[in-house]
Amino acid sequence: MYQNILKVGLPAWDENDQTLAKAVQKELGSKEEGMPTKLDTLGLPVKELVSGGSDDIGDVSWVVPTVTLRFPSNIPGLPGHHWSNAIAMATPIAHKGVTAGAKAEAMTIMDFLLQPELVDQAWDYFKNVQTQEETYKPMITKDDAPPIYLNSEIMNRFRPELEKFYYDETKYDTYLEQLGVTYPTVKKN
Repeated sequence: MYQNILKVGLPAWDENDQTLAKAVQKELGSKEEGMPTKLDTLGLPVKELVSGGSDDIGDVSWVVPTVTLRFPSNIPGLPGHHWSNAIAMATPIAHKGVTAGAKAEAMTIMDFLLQPELVDQAWDYFKNVQTQEETYKPMITKDDAPPIYLNSEIMNRFRPELEKFYYDETKYDTYLEQLGVTYPTVKKN
């Protein structure tokens, strides 16, 4: 996957992307570096996890070889789970990052489909290194039903309000256009 990331490269951030990124970083007191213009190098697996992000993979990575992809589609240097991280999600920053990440992911999938030895290598690493000394025991059994009833009343109440903000790609080129927002909108000093 890393080789494919190198082939795809970083998105071409334009002046508007950099202006928004630096303005948000400044607003939060982060280092004003804008969007990354150089790819990071691939690091070695860590022996002991200290902290990290979250994902939707859940139990999957404990039963099959799994790789995760992190491609810049948000403004760096911001605190996680914060309003400032939500800003980029409706901008070209997110679209460019997700598109570049999807290309690297698609190329990696093609590698596995066209080179079956990579699948064998992944399983070998998974069985003989990654899970050799640890056995995973899921907290949820195959008989546990998801408790979707817990939020049904809330979702039924708020869904009509949320639907007003669903992106309509048949009428607008971007979500920002639908919202009537000029990109980038930043505070003037």
